[in-house]
Amino acid sequence: MANAIPEKIRMNTTLLENLAEVAKDAALLKGVLMRIQETPNSSELVTYAPFTLFPTPVPEAVFSQALAVQTHFNTLVDKISQDAEFLQDALASTIEVDDFTARLFKIHQQIVKEGKSQSVVCGLNRSDYMLDQAEDGSSSLKQIEINTIAASFGGLSSRTPDVHRHILQVAGQLEQSERILDNNPAAGLARAVAKAWELYGSEKAVVMFLVEEVQRNIFDHRYVEKELWNRNIPTMRRRIHRSGQEAICEVAVVYFRNGYMPQNYNSEKDWDARLMMERSLAVKCPDISTHLVGTKKVQQVLAKPGVLEKFFPHQPQVVEQIRATFAGLYTLDMGPEGDTTVAMALAAPDRFVLKPQREGGGNNFYGSEMCEVLQEVKDSTERTAYILMDKIHPAPVQNVLLRRDAPLQISTCLSELGVFGTYVRKGEDMVLNECVGHLLRTKSSEHSDGGVAAGVAVLDNPLLF
Repeated sequence: MANAIPEKIRMNTTLLENLAEVAKDAALLKGVLMRIQETPNSSELVTYAPFTLFPTPVPEAVFSQALAVQTHFNTLVDKISQDAEFLQDALASTIEVDDFTARLFKIHQQIVKEGKSQSVVCGLNRSDYMLDQAEDGSSSLKQIEINTIAASFGGLSSRTPDVHRHILQVAGQLEQSERILDNNPAAGLARAVAKAWELYGSEKAVVMFLVEEVQRNIFDHRYVEKELWNRNIPTMRRRIHRSGQEAICEVAVVYFRNGYMPQNYNSEKDWDARLMMERSLAVKCPDISTHLVGTKKVQQVLAKPGVLEKFFPHQPQVVEQIRATFAGLYTLDMGPEGDTTVAMALAAPDRFVLKPQREGGGNNFYGSEMCEVLQEVKDSTERTAYILMDKIHPAPVQNVLLRRDAPLQISTCLSELGVFGTYVRKGEDMVLNECVGHLLRTKSSEHSDGGVAAGVAVLDNPLLF
């Protein structure tokens, strides 16, 4: 098993405790902050966002592969968002049984019928991967999902490199400290939003951050806001149900940091507000069609033979780069192919993950729980609300996970790599398409699912080898 903890430190409990205290102070000084659970909407009391004591070793080859393919994923997302027929076909079975996706799709259909009011499109994506370890010890990059709405932790992950550099320096690991990569997704995300704001064409208009009701993680997107303030771009924050109220200023860009889960829409007023924003002249990050591209069903359809070629004709190398990151993805649509998928999953449940059309972490089903769900829906159209994916087996690494009030202990951990991408298109012209940084999240191997916001994973940095 790989070890993120230097050997001479791993065996010294006192030194580990001292380094943990140094690390917590460094996180607070560098702004790796979250509000506390007891008062999630107040900044009177804050704590450090959870993170690893040491950076996690990551093979340089697969890390570089993830960065290199991101601009192609940006292009793919944008092309799919413009193909209403493809989205209709891909999501036809899902919207029959998944009410949330159906409500989003209804808004998409209405916008397609009426015609889009804004020719500028801004995409802020994050493609998430795990490193699948083969029997010979080699690792391959496998995509978990692509987030097309509320791609989080661009702000906090911009602050963590300095924390790990400092920890390694204090620990006497100077050579390793110099190998911590610079990383500033917040600046890249803000650069794309600023370009969209500029193309909107009104210096008096604001960027509106659509935020959650409970804002423990507010500092993450505040760092993106800070980058906009540095560019003299005014910002404001609103919740979905208040997005159309108090219209005292013109909105150039709506940056969705909310609106990706059913519980974000508590009434018909919330859905009316989403439609109102889609109809408005503001640039949406993302617009409704781009939001739908991030569904698991679209991900599964893209893995079918010949589908990528539709979006990249005469570009076999791009197709090969994207397809190389795909894990096995299987349909649960009604019919013989879906029946085969169900039988395959029930026969070998430890090989697969059952995934609903949800974002935010903590929604997937594994092992016996997956079997229970499949047994319940296998003969019903309800099964089409899910897809099946090969379970990925990353190499475990020993590290220390630092959380407020949690005991200090060495844990066996698994990591997930995210890569941030941005693009801005005006009409048919792509004016910006970039890979703007990365995010490494690490969790104890005892947890199958869940991210930082769900209280399972912690922030990390890659140490390339």
